[in-house]
Amino acid sequence: MSVRTVATQPFSDQKPGTSGLRKKVPVFQQPHYLENFVQSIFDSIAAPKGATLVLGGDGRYYNREAIQIILKMAAANGFGEVLVGCGGILSTPAASCVIRKYKTYGGIILSASHNPGGPKEDFGIKYNSNNGGPATETVTEAIFAKSKSIASYRILDAADVPLDQLNETSLGGMKVKVIDPVSDYAELMESLFDFDAIRTLLKGGFKIKFDAMHAVNGPYAKEILEARLGAVSGSVMNAVPLEDFGGGHPDPNLTYAHDLVEIMFGADAPDFGAASDGDGDRNMILGKRFFVTPSDSLALLAANATLAPAYKQGLAGVARSMPTSAAVDRVAKALNIPCFETPTGWKFFGNLMDAGKVTLCGEESFGTGSNHVREKDGLWAVLFWLNIVAARKQSVEAIVREHWAKFGRNFYSRYDYEGLPTEAANGVMQHLRDSFATLTKQQFGKYTVQTCDDFSYTDPVDGSVSKGQGVRILFSDGSRIIFRLSGTGTEGATLRVYLEAFEADVSRHHLDAQDALKELIQIALRISELQTRTGRDQPTVIT
Repeated sequence: MSVRTVATQPFSDQKPGTSGLRKKVPVFQQPHYLENFVQSIFDSIAAPKGATLVLGGDGRYYNREAIQIILKMAAANGFGEVLVGCGGILSTPAASCVIRKYKTYGGIILSASHNPGGPKEDFGIKYNSNNGGPATETVTEAIFAKSKSIASYRILDAADVPLDQLNETSLGGMKVKVIDPVSDYAELMESLFDFDAIRTLLKGGFKIKFDAMHAVNGPYAKEILEARLGAVSGSVMNAVPLEDFGGGHPDPNLTYAHDLVEIMFGADAPDFGAASDGDGDRNMILGKRFFVTPSDSLALLAANATLAPAYKQGLAGVARSMPTSAAVDRVAKALNIPCFETPTGWKFFGNLMDAGKVTLCGEESFGTGSNHVREKDGLWAVLFWLNIVAARKQSVEAIVREHWAKFGRNFYSRYDYEGLPTEAANGVMQHLRDSFATLTKQQFGKYTVQTCDDFSYTDPVDGSVSKGQGVRILFSDGSRIIFRLSGTGTEGATLRVYLEAFEADVSRHHLDAQDALKELIQIALRISELQTRTGRDQPTVIT
């Protein structure tokens, strides 16, 4: 085995976003493409010789091939050990768990999150730092800068490493340790929640259904929900991870998790339903014929946190991404704890958690988490909900309705316009920015615009400033319309429109969200000129 230095040239499109670098599989399969980005990571993170790295992914197409390349490059770049999930599998929250538990230098996670997988579909790669969370903007900018000037990369000429059994092998002097992808994470979950109470709940006839969507969380859910907690066999559906996620779109929302939704809204619905996404960091929570919005879920977890053993002493604070509804803000006020509004991107929460400022955090795009790791965590949220249900001995719907009665209801919805021409999507955003002066104080029926801005955030921990994070139209009654370009797609642009209206009147809490928000929806379409500028009459997904 020998180290080979391969001459290469930069690729112009290797700028990582908040979730790393995401492209179609054929892009990553180009000669030198993956290698260039991996070498740029290694050149930017200044890992000491002999450092330990964590490596794994969500099992999507090209996962195995990429892992073999990265292992050989890690050996050539002086790493002493790599902990890799058996079969190349590690959920994103489990990777964060392993990085933190074994105090490794960092980790490389291979995933495109909730995006489809397959030979022509999506692939992604990102670097997580030694706190277990996504790399800071300083690191990602350094990686991008290096990728623009890279002239060569280093790789070991060696045979592939066997990944399908727990073992240790040597790769050019570097140790490759194939680890159980589930055990460390499962042990962490058992330390956080009252597993005895959940077992009693399930033994008493409480029925659950978890849709793993043929994604990474299948083995985790089978082990924790069925093997450790005693849910009946078959409670976890679509449990086998597949390279193409069974041809589905592994995004846990009402549109793409349609099999679960049909079950939960059917005649013989289970008591509790949940789903997670491609890499296991997102979640959807359902009661019997009842959907819990992610914003409400975050607020409910905060309000009931002390029912779980890990949080019985209370919360240091909470944080939400700017587009997420203000439901959790009122919980924080009642608990007399701080609530932070951040840009979208889990790294902003990581700074706050590392500084001890927050315990729980979440975003409206089906992601919630806490300071137990530094990633959002889908199965953690499911277990937290089961812990609350077991402690309160109420249905999901009853718990949510009691919460609304106490704190008021935030009617909330998100409209996703996917695959838009980038120029048209940027045109909508620029039109809105140009309209700030004329929109301010303008009245639309019962809604009066109080102010408009392009959200900017100054990090209270490191002082960094993030600008241009989304256009906010704020109304005098607390209602909001948010427009934001998402960075999670790999083709075209995704424009998201967020709508929120607060309702304190309990007699109106029964309304369907779309009915309650219909006036705001029309205002959003009118002021953005979205339909004429993009040619889209309907959103791709409504949640």
